[in-house]
Amino acid sequence: MAKKSSSVKATSRVSTRAKKIRVLLMDVDGVLTDGRIWLLSRRDGTASEIKGFSAYDGAGLKLARAAGLRTGLITGRESSAVSQRARECEIEFVYQGRATKLGSYEEILRATGASDQEVAYVGDDLPDLPLLQRAGLAVAVANAAPEVKRAAHFVTSRAGGEGAVREVIEIIVKAQGKWAEASQNAKA
Repeated sequence: MAKKSSSVKATSRVSTRAKKIRVLLMDVDGVLTDGRIWLLSRRDGTASEIKGFSAYDGAGLKLARAAGLRTGLITGRESSAVSQRARECEIEFVYQGRATKLGSYEEILRATGASDQEVAYVGDDLPDLPLLQRAGLAVAVANAAPEVKRAAHFVTSRAGGEGAVREVIEIIVKAQGKWAEASQNAKA
């Protein structure tokens, strides 16, 4: 794989890959969240799941849309909190309950007409490896498993749930020369 960087400033190899990106795909737990799954016990013996999402990532996803990037989530768990956050962030592709993620990835490629080189994938753990090995820009969050970091072209300086996705979006949008216009449009 290409040389890795933990700096927000992307290496020229990462920037070259980022210029080609049309689709940004992400895992959820450990990427858009800090990886914790909070369960709230109810008197009837059931539990409700609570997740915390970064406002920075939400703003970054708005920036991605303004720059013309298509976005998607592929996660092994099912959660109404994820569905809600995806609606709020206008994430186009939402695949939940997918322990094996490659089929969902291929469905998204067909739907978008994108090639592997035009996809960025952000992951943190072992189920993400098959997608990271295919994506044109493979990204690991700062707190990812060592195997994921080794498979990545870029490792974020921020941890999952702390604006790591925003960091990736900035790299892509700046590499594509769309920063000034997209940052103005994202504010509207």
